[in-house]
Amino acid sequence: MKGIKPPLLATDFAEFELINALNSRIFRKELRASEEHAVLLSFSKDVHIGLIRIVPVSAATLALARRLARTQTRLLGTRALDVLHVASAMALRADSFCTFDKNQAKLAVASGLRVP
Repeated sequence: MKGIKPPLLATDFAEFELINALNSRIFRKELRASEEHAVLLSFSKDVHIGLIRIVPVSAATLALARRLARTQTRLLGTRALDVLHVASAMALRADSFCTFDKNQAKLAVASGLRVP
């Protein structure tokens, strides 16, 4: 992440997924509400200063996701939301894709994105 030049593009869906993931961890007693608040505050600050730019998921992105689902999921077994993330990066004309998910990374590479 340190080698990536700002802004880091993220969709409004990715922002929603972050919020949901943090609250799932609170439910599983893996995170305290105060920690969730600190993470979201830090994220908001990064958005405010321009390190992260939030963009909406467009109709073109959904069309691209449908195409990837038809062509790649049958080969890679990719989950729908992972397809949406990769399609979002493609629609935003990203040249690289950051993920910790091995299956999502496989789809990104198969779709022509570089995974650092």
